[in-house]
Order: sequence, then C-alpha cells, then structure tokens
Amino acid sequence: MKPGTPLPEVLTELKRQNEHKRDYIAPSSAFRLEDDGHTFTVQTIGSLETTDLFHRQVGATLDIPAKYYDRMRRQKPELLAENVNTWFVDKNQSYMIRTLDSIARALLSDRYRRIDNLDVASAVLPLFAGQEDMEVVSSAITEHRLYLKIVNHRLEQEVVPGDIVQSGVVISNSEVGMGAVSVQPLVYRLVCLNGMVVNDFGQRRTHIGRSVKAVEDTYDIYSDETKEAEDKAFMLKIRDAAMAVLDEARFAQIVGKLKDSTEVKITGRVQDVVELTGKSYGMTEPEREGILKYLIEGGDLSQYGLGNAITRTSQDVDSYDRATALEGIGWSVATMPLEQWMGMNA
Repeated sequence: MKPGTPLPEVLTELKRQNEHKRDYIAPSSAFRLEDDGHTFTVQTIGSLETTDLFHRQVGATLDIPAKYYDRMRRQKPELLAENVNTWFVDKNQSYMIRTLDSIARALLSDRYRRIDNLDVASAVLPLFAGQEDMEVVSSAITEHRLYLKIVNHRLEQEVVPGDIVQSGVVISNSEVGMGAVSVQPLVYRLVCLNGMVVNDFGQRRTHIGRSVKAVEDTYDIYSDETKEAEDKAFMLKIRDAAMAVLDEARFAQIVGKLKDSTEVKITGRVQDVVELTGKSYGMTEPEREGILKYLIEGGDLSQYGLGNAITRTSQDVDSYDRATALEGIGWSVATMPLEQWMGMNA
C-alpha cells in the first residue's frame, strides 16, 4: 500500500486549509475568465487563480468539449475567454465556487452540500484513537480527495496457508466534486503490505443538498447554525458506517470471496490476460508492465494472484489517487464473475 503522508501532517494541513478556504455562491453573469485563460474574476470577490480541475468543471458546465477547451486554453486563451464569458452570461444560473489560498479550485452546483475533510476526519478518527489494535496505515490529502486507511490488526484470516489478511476501512471525501463521502472495507495483506479496496459492502453519502442562492451582492456563503446541525447528523451516520464496515461477519464474507478466487486459474497466455485486463480497466502501459512483472514474480497464476499483482503495482505509481483506484481495481479483478473471467482467458 502506498504510504502517503503521515497522519499528523495530514491533520495539520487540514486545519490550515480550513482557515484559508472560502466558499461563494454567485450568478453566472458575475463570472469572467480573463484573456490570459487562467485568471477567473467574480464581481465583488476579485481575481482568482485556477486549477486544471476548475477548468474541466467550467467546460463541462458550459458543454464545451474537453479537447477543444484544452486546445483553446493552450493556443488561444483569448478565444477561450470569449467562449466562456459568452456562455456564462447566457446561463442565468447560480453556482458555488470553492476557493483555497485565493485559488478557484471547484465550480459546483448551488445545491452542492459542503462536507469538509476536517469534519470527516474529526468524526471518524476518535473511533479508533487509543485502540491498540487499530492503526492508520496510510493517509493523504490530494488535490481532489482526503484518504484515511485504517486497519484492525486483531481481525485477521488466512486466504491460503501463510497468506494472512487483516480487516480495514478506507474513508475518502472530496471537497471539489470528485466523489461522495465513501466508507469502504479494506483488505490488508501482510505478506506484501498490499491493500485491496473492497468495492462491495461499502456506503456512500452524496454532496447534494438544498439549493443556496446568492445573498445580496456579496456572494459569500456564511457559516450558519443550520449547516452545523445538518452536518452533525450526517457525521454520526458516517461514524456508524465506519464501524459497520469492520464487522467480523462481513470480513468473513470478503475473505470467502478471495478464497474462491484462488481456485480460478489463468488458462490463457499470461501476457494476453494482463493486456485484456488492462484494456478493460483503463490501465496505462507502464501499469500493465508492472502487473505482468509482479504476477510472474509472485508465481500465483490465479484470479487472486492477478488481483494482488494489480494492488502491488499500485505502490509504484506517483499519484495517490491513482494508487487507490488500482487497489479497488485489484478487488474487482480478483472477484469478477466467472463469465467475465473466461472472456479474459479466451
């Protein structure tokens, strides 16, 4: 499993971000992209720098194809500004802009429910603090998400003799519209410290809430007691979900699926199976090469072995977001339906 950032550093950064981020609701007619193609101005708020994600969301909001948007951004930023500004005027709709350190990091619906990373961490971490068998084995804040990966070292089983896995939970959240609050089981494999994010059995909570309109001419969203009351109830549900994921019976079901996958062998040419799997799950060429390498080195030419080769490869990629995605793909491959597996082995 990719180690990420030490938890104390993650918590320090979360607190810093909480002090420096501001959220605004504003009508689209108040928006202006400057001719440089990266400065975004909102009336009464001022000029903001922008992220790649913010531009992607602007393009999606205005139905500008991503390929054309990116080309204008690179080659004709003034043309991009003309397109964006024209279509924003015609939209006649309010949007939420999330900012951090005077950077526009997300353009979202005015119904987007703010669920902050610090609130999520503050809700779940006390559940495991001080418990000797519980450990945050990996954590990170990326541009898109917060991740907390926690393992219960007491709850373990063997998949095959000598291959022990432990129960865990991964909690993730995006403040910028890149996914719901997610609480999913995690399988922690001791033989190589790989992690598999279990795509089944988890729970997700969306960021959709009530529509919030611009207040007077300030466009600022004020912190209010109503939001705090709603968030408190929401976080209690997240806490319950985190504890439910660590249920012993549920862990036994997960391990049972992995045991079944050890009996399903690779019957086709190994290189072809890896290639087909990579194409099916959108893997890059370097990722496929890594999977083939670890599959052969591991010597386990089974569905389970292929899943583990994918999770081992996740440790080598630079992006923590991508590493976590590969951990989920590892589970999906290890437990894919037999008909799908047979197609990979044709």
